[in-house]
Amino acid sequence: MIDRSQAPAIKDAVEFEVLLKPYELFRLDNGIPVYVIRSEEQETLQLELVFPAGSWFETGSLVAASTNFLMKNGSSKHSALEINEMAEYYGAYLNRNCFHENATFTLHCLTKHTADLLPILQEVIQDPVFPEEELAIYTQNMKQKLAVNLQKCEFVANRHIDKYLFGEFHPYGRVSSMEAFDALQAESLRAFYKKHYTYNNCKIFLAGNLPADMIPLLNRYFGSTNWNGENHMLRPELPILPAEERKFRIFNDENGVQGAVRIARPFPNRYHPDFPKMLVLNTIFGGYFGSRLMSNIREEKGYTYGIHSQMYNFRQASAINIQTEAGRDVCEATVAEIYKELELLQKEIISEEELSLVRNFMIGSILGDLDGAFQVIQRWKNLILNDLDEHYFYNNIRTIKTITAEELQQLAKQYYNREDFYELIVI
Repeated sequence: MIDRSQAPAIKDAVEFEVLLKPYELFRLDNGIPVYVIRSEEQETLQLELVFPAGSWFETGSLVAASTNFLMKNGSSKHSALEINEMAEYYGAYLNRNCFHENATFTLHCLTKHTADLLPILQEVIQDPVFPEEELAIYTQNMKQKLAVNLQKCEFVANRHIDKYLFGEFHPYGRVSSMEAFDALQAESLRAFYKKHYTYNNCKIFLAGNLPADMIPLLNRYFGSTNWNGENHMLRPELPILPAEERKFRIFNDENGVQGAVRIARPFPNRYHPDFPKMLVLNTIFGGYFGSRLMSNIREEKGYTYGIHSQMYNFRQASAINIQTEAGRDVCEATVAEIYKELELLQKEIISEEELSLVRNFMIGSILGDLDGAFQVIQRWKNLILNDLDEHYFYNNIRTIKTITAEELQQLAKQYYNREDFYELIVI
């Protein structure tokens, strides 16, 4: 019997064994891989189709994102309204997203409605018609949204810092414009769709409580034909052309009361051996609520409500990006404090207490991210789409648990030099 007069022992997150549940792999009759994580906790499932159809592959600005968005807005059988109403009738969510490398369609639904919803998903994926009226509505809405966002200093700052890091013509640095929306043509969207949304470019990620006939159902709607033909995608190598100047000040709103601060530098991608180590250093510096940046600039100085540092995990390249919004009269002081914290990490050894706290935070966050089939399949998706396996995942765990304060100081000396950073304030 449990002695409830005694509190259970406290166990640090780093003491737990972090395990990544293995996936099941099926192949449909036409060869499409299906990665599966099963769970019977809830009567729901998540089905995601992924294609190499991100902005990296587009030949015209905004074509990839616009194609992805408008695929759901009408087939030869149903209008956009009818497609949305059918999904809503079953209480399902059918979402689409376009990123730099990939584009996705994700279905969340109750397990019992899977057979009713797969024909709708099939229409969206295999039979979009890109109606002219839907393109006109989309263009108008996106231009209006862009006009509103261009009044916001943080939006303008995000656009410019990526342009400085990667170049304005690179997919990672290219931004939307009114002219690009006006130039969109339905025919160019159809051409992009036919080239990139083909059966042999599709990967399926499936998680949750699956009906017994799930694989036969997928075969019926996605595996029985070579839909859209076969196209072997070659990933083009695109040159990165960063800005030569390092310091920028942009005045966007003369009446604005706050400014957006961005301090960023290029960094090798996730395949570089220093990447997992830098994730630890970045967390200490600005990756959680108790970070150096938050403790100083938010808690002590009161310059901002929040400040953080992130590491991009794009496939070709990465970057370290420090972001915050602060009162316009303290933006320059905020920049000075950011550099001060960078220099402290170069000069002083991180205490064992702080390093232990960050280890536990990072491992605890990963444990939380693996809580449930939907989260586990997302972790596997990120590995698979980047040609990585579970060894990469476990190496990151090992790095978090074993990296020393001395190693972190050497990383700070190598990667936290002021002259390597782009500095931007938008007011």
